[in-house]
Amino acid sequence: MCSRRATFYQNRIMPYFIHGGCSMPTFARMRERIIPKAHGLVAEIGFGSGLNLPYYDPDKVSRLIGIDPDPAMLGIARKRLAGVRVEIELLEGRAEALPLPEESVDTAVVTYALCTIPDPGCALREIRRILKPRGRLLFIEHERSTDPWRSRWQERLNGLWGQLAGGCHLNRAPQRLIEEAGFVIRAREQERFPLHLWQLGTQSGGEALPA
Repeated sequence: MCSRRATFYQNRIMPYFIHGGCSMPTFARMRERIIPKAHGLVAEIGFGSGLNLPYYDPDKVSRLIGIDPDPAMLGIARKRLAGVRVEIELLEGRAEALPLPEESVDTAVVTYALCTIPDPGCALREIRRILKPRGRLLFIEHERSTDPWRSRWQERLNGLWGQLAGGCHLNRAPQRLIEEAGFVIRAREQERFPLHLWQLGTQSGGEALPA
C-alpha cells in the first residue's frame, strides 16, 4: 500500500510540484541570463519539463536534444513544444550514461539537475565525453549555503526534501563537482535565493570549459 502511494506521488504529483516550483521568477531570471548563450548542437541533461525552452535562441541553436530519465517530466515537456522554433528531440536516458556519441555536442546544458542526479561526478564526466574539443557547459544550480545556520538546516532537511522533490539534495556543491570533473569555470553569476526559498541556499550560473 505504501509503495503504491509513493508511485502515485512520483508519477502524478511530484512532476507538477517540481515544474511549479522551478517556474518561479527567481529561477526564470537566471535562465534568461544563461540559456541564450547556447549554440550549435545542444544537449540539455536533466531536461525535465522543458522550462529552459523559451530562452534558447533559434538563431544560434541548430538542434536541441533533451535528455531526462523521468517519462512523466518528458510528458509535460512535450506539451510545451508547440511554437518552439528550435528543432528538438527528446530522449529518455540517464545522465550517467548519455545516449550520444563522443565529441558530438557544441553546448551541454544542465540546470537545477546536479542536485538530483544520483552520481553527479559520473554525469559530468559523461558531459565531457560528449562535448566537442571546443565545446562548453552551461550550468545553473542551487548549492549549499555559506551561512552556517542555513547550511545546518539544509543538512537537517535534506532527506525529507529529497523525498518531496525527486531526490534533490540541498547540500551539494555543484561548482566544486564541475571543477573536479575536469572543467574550468570561465564565467559565473551567483545570488542568494529569496527568503521563501531560503532552504535552497544560493544559486550559481555560468559557463565551463573542458580543461
